[in-house]
Amino acid sequence: MDTPAGHSPLAPGEIAIGVVIGRASEHFDFFVFGIACVLAFPSVFFPFADRLDGILYSFAIFAMAFVARPFGTALFMAIQRRWGRSVKLTASLFLLGTATAGIAFLPSYDTLGTMAIVFLIFFRTLQGFALGGSWDGLPSLLALNAPPAKRSWYTMFGQLGAPLGFLLANVLFLYLVLNVSTEDFQNWAWRYPFFVAFAINVVALFARLRLVLTEEYTLALEESELTPISTREMLDKQGPNIFLGAFAALASYALFHIVTIFPLSWISLNESQVIDEVLSIQMVGAILGIFATLLSGIIADRIGKRRLVGAMAIVIGIFALFSPFLMNGGPALQNAFILIGFVLLGLSYGQASGTVTANFERRYRYTGAALTSDFAWLLGAAFAPLIALGLSVQFGLTAVSLYLVSGAICTLVALRINRHLEAAD
Repeated sequence: MDTPAGHSPLAPGEIAIGVVIGRASEHFDFFVFGIACVLAFPSVFFPFADRLDGILYSFAIFAMAFVARPFGTALFMAIQRRWGRSVKLTASLFLLGTATAGIAFLPSYDTLGTMAIVFLIFFRTLQGFALGGSWDGLPSLLALNAPPAKRSWYTMFGQLGAPLGFLLANVLFLYLVLNVSTEDFQNWAWRYPFFVAFAINVVALFARLRLVLTEEYTLALEESELTPISTREMLDKQGPNIFLGAFAALASYALFHIVTIFPLSWISLNESQVIDEVLSIQMVGAILGIFATLLSGIIADRIGKRRLVGAMAIVIGIFALFSPFLMNGGPALQNAFILIGFVLLGLSYGQASGTVTANFERRYRYTGAALTSDFAWLLGAAFAPLIALGLSVQFGLTAVSLYLVSGAICTLVALRINRHLEAAD
């Protein structure tokens, strides 16, 4: 992926800043919802159910955003083709902010009854739908303008937003848990992170528009052929590459919510630690994840992105075998699961994006990268907390092992298929 002939490469550092801002704000939104699924939603929206069922119902709604995301991508790509990138980004992030603010103002089940749950589902689905339209092409532009010897380092910045967003979400919830009573938290304090998410979305919108709407960046995107293609054409012409790319990243995405959201739910249900201690250790894990993500860029530039992703899939599979022992243990072992998991997540997820995007013809990379990410989230991460918690309560924590191992196998098989396809070419 070289910079187009006749075009001066843009400063990759400047693009990286826009990428990190955009991805961190999006992940903050989603992690706020995920943490609230454990700490707030069971009592606020499902008081008629026991705690386990309340969390499972919340996790089912959590998954709805990932189901809606590919449909949002399809619609907003059409909007961009007709009205331009600025209209698409403004509309999608406005919808995302509206949905997030809607959750913050949403009355409880005790006040609104079943309609409170209906509106929660609606706003969560709208979040995912809007997020599908927030694709700005900056990660692809960053890859095209990065020095070849440091391409993996620069493309890593798109993934850095995940641990950053998770860290910020944990800091905010920890502050609230430590400074308000349990009753006040359930009554009103849980809403504050959603207000903060709305404010962050506004800041991120202007930061990204300021970057992608300049003449220089518009020209660079056009010259790099980073323009939207209809979803129907993408699936007809590049469908196998989209799903191959999604499966190649599956080990990372399967681990994603098993490390970030699932432990909080499992520990909360079993009351093996107090919540503020879990949030604190998850903050440490997020910091380790940030450093591991940075390290992934250095390692991948030396040994290759795909080799690192494949090696980490094997390590994740091994880690999966020890998961029941760690999560069934005391606080020290549970904390070890979280901390080790974050390190593995950073090393793997840091390079999971664009593992096989070289398979796309240049004109398909903009839309192809968006849809590949959408399906990776849907197949690997969307239902992870729901499946892991539901099956673990019913059959034991071996379910977590099987989930992670299946993701690792999918990654290794996809990388193997991709190698054979390249050899055939």
